[in-house]
Amino acid sequence: MVLPVLVAFAMALVGWLLVVAAQIQCVDAARTGARAAARQDPADAVARVTREAAPQGATVTVSREKDRVRVVVVAKPRLLRGLPFEVREEAVADAEERVGS
Repeated sequence: MVLPVLVAFAMALVGWLLVVAAQIQCVDAARTGARAAARQDPADAVARVTREAAPQGATVTVSREKDRVRVVVVAKPRLLRGLPFEVREEAVADAEERVGS
């Protein structure tokens, strides 16, 4: 009786840890992309750098609103791909002006 409860608890704990790890990866990816976009790197370079830091299969959206850039990263944790559950993070940065261009 106790063993199935322990196994279920361990599986829930591992699932929760995978969700937290995906969330941390999304935070890092969004911040990396926002820094690159704020430096006014080319759009394809921003998307590439963001996808490299994001969890596998993540969706990356980069937008610009006046003097700010916004990067949104949405991913589904590995074990929860069949469920309607996703991890979402966004980062906003002020666009830097290019000097001498």
